[in-house]
Amino acid sequence: MDLNADLGEGFGQWRLTEDDALLDVVTSANVACGFHAGDPLTMRRVCASAAARGVAVGAQVSYRDLAGFGRRYIAYERAELTADVLYQLAALDGIARAAGTRVAYVKPHGALYHAAAAEPAQANAVLDAVRDYDPTLALLTLPGSRLAKAAAEAGTRVVAEAFLDRAYTREGGLVPRTQEGAVIHDARVVTARAVRLAREGVVEAADGTVVEVHAESMCVHGDTPAAVDLARQVREALVDAGVEVAPFAA
Repeated sequence: MDLNADLGEGFGQWRLTEDDALLDVVTSANVACGFHAGDPLTMRRVCASAAARGVAVGAQVSYRDLAGFGRRYIAYERAELTADVLYQLAALDGIARAAGTRVAYVKPHGALYHAAAAEPAQANAVLDAVRDYDPTLALLTLPGSRLAKAAAEAGTRVVAEAFLDRAYTREGGLVPRTQEGAVIHDARVVTARAVRLAREGVVEAADGTVVEVHAESMCVHGDTPAAVDLARQVREALVDAGVEVAPFAA
């Protein structure tokens, strides 16, 4: 099982995520590419640290929404969104290669993640950018989403993702952050959920419904309070349960 986290989500002197500490725990790093957070120096520092630890690097592409942290929906034209995703992906991959690694996968961030999961036009815009840049790259997304289906039909590798610190709806989506209880902070709940996901491929939704979620990667948000300790406890719980923790991408 892969364990991923969103990293490099600072800007200039402002730091949000504890990048080096998280890189000691996770196996894949979703690196902000400058549109919702991140800057060239931060991107380079995170890529170098990931390379030194053997952590896979992914491009966390987003809307051009620095002020809103990429969490506000934007009704892009398909061609413009494709160009924006391609710009971010190419920039991070260039920096990653200079640091001795490369981008191995792409994961949309925030509002783009949810839009690409539901809207064919935005899903195809993201997919177009990935395939134009490097058809061998994997896409990390919600299982059963529009993006997952479009990518599978196009022959692009899809890596199904589960969220450990986010509440689920009974349909298998994520409870919006605007609703109470959308983010789970109790480490005991999160670690138990991780083990159950790995063993049974299910997660309990906010209303108590048991939802099938067959994932290859689990996400702990880097901006969640005590994210480092939470990720460490998750990894220890998985190992104790006999689950091998390793990156899905070489």
